Amino acid sequence: MDSITAVKGFKDILPWETGKWHYIEGVARETFTAFGFREIRVPILEKTDLFRRSIGEATDIVEKEMYTFSDRGDEYLTLRPEATASIVRSYLEHAMYASDPVAKLFTIGPMFRRERPQKGRYRQFHQINVELIGLDDPRADAEIIIMLTQFLERVQLSQLKLQINSLGCVACRPPFKKALTDYLKGKETCLCEDCRRRIVTNPLRVFDCKVTGCNEIIDRAPRLLTFLCHACEDHFIKVREALDAFVIPYEINTKMVRGLDYYEKTTFEVVTEYLGAQNAVVGGGRYDGLVRTLGGPNIPGIGFAIGCERLISLSSLKDNDFLIHPDLFIAALGNEAQKLAFRICNRLRIQGVKTEIDYAGKSLKSQMKRADKLHCRFTLILGEQEIMANKAELRNMHDATQESVDLDTLYETILNMVKGR
Repeated sequence: MDSITAVKGFKDILPWETGKWHYIEGVARETFTAFGFREIRVPILEKTDLFRRSIGEATDIVEKEMYTFSDRGDEYLTLRPEATASIVRSYLEHAMYASDPVAKLFTIGPMFRRERPQKGRYRQFHQINVELIGLDDPRADAEIIIMLTQFLERVQLSQLKLQINSLGCVACRPPFKKALTDYLKGKETCLCEDCRRRIVTNPLRVFDCKVTGCNEIIDRAPRLLTFLCHACEDHFIKVREALDAFVIPYEINTKMVRGLDYYEKTTFEVVTEYLGAQNAVVGGGRYDGLVRTLGGPNIPGIGFAIGCERLISLSSLKDNDFLIHPDLFIAALGNEAQKLAFRICNRLRIQGVKTEIDYAGKSLKSQMKRADKLHCRFTLILGEQEIMANKAELRNMHDATQESVDLDTLYETILNMVKGR
């Protein structure tokens, strides 16, 4: 019978890898809470209409990538492809705006998109999402970018580039869309099938195309920055001024668009050259109309999402730096010694001492090899003779020294040595 393997695009995170994940998540929590953000946990399953209304019917995510199914009662549900819509849904459902006009929220968890798996990109992937809801001040845009750069530095990412752009607003985007559509019409035969479709459904998305032939045409297309209204232009200038005040380097990428319809004004990405065409580690931007689109008040917002798999693949952090090793191994010889060792082992675990024991009754040599393989700091050797003498041998595995300890004071001795008391 063939063995069952993981679903294509779904990846196990193995025990020797999780230490690095815990560290990065811990740095995220520490960094974000210092900036006043609080953690929220939202369901991985939402009503499909949430994403259709927020992300947009004509986006690749909704058209091609969502895991959607009909539940009992013919209600359509979707495994969340991103977290912003879920957080805004929760923000509205629980009327958070009633108690505080500003909500600073973040979440860490899995997302799901059925796209082609590639380096750092999976069908179940993990994101760190940050949302600042309730402020339209350009300094809020700069604030979360400043926080983001601090986080990336702390998890030892290097050779990254911050790119920024403005997508305008509902006032200045329609004239640009018309100019872009007029430019693209008549060039359909030179464009890929997706771009020909986008001319009608969502012209801005042509800037996301990676096909060489399309890029040659799109490079000469109009740019949204030249169509910004006064308010959007002023907003973008002030964002850049705030970043300049903190000497945060950036480049303006006039071709940058986002794959979700709700973005407007400030958008940004952190990119690397090591991931090929899909080179963004972080993507984000302002979504001032999203809360209203989902049935709430006219409340602005801005946020970003970090792809954890991509981040970890680029980080200089090593798995071995985060492996957890036992404090103590108990090598017990004989039935009575094994009974006593079982009691000692679990009492020490209750006290917070990471303790391991052998149940197979192997030789002392085999048990010492096991202790060495586990990289234990200490090994307690306990046999029938030691019990009769009310003693045990405690060996320091790092320097190979050994001493006798009284069983009456064993717990105190081990706790002092392990905990450094």
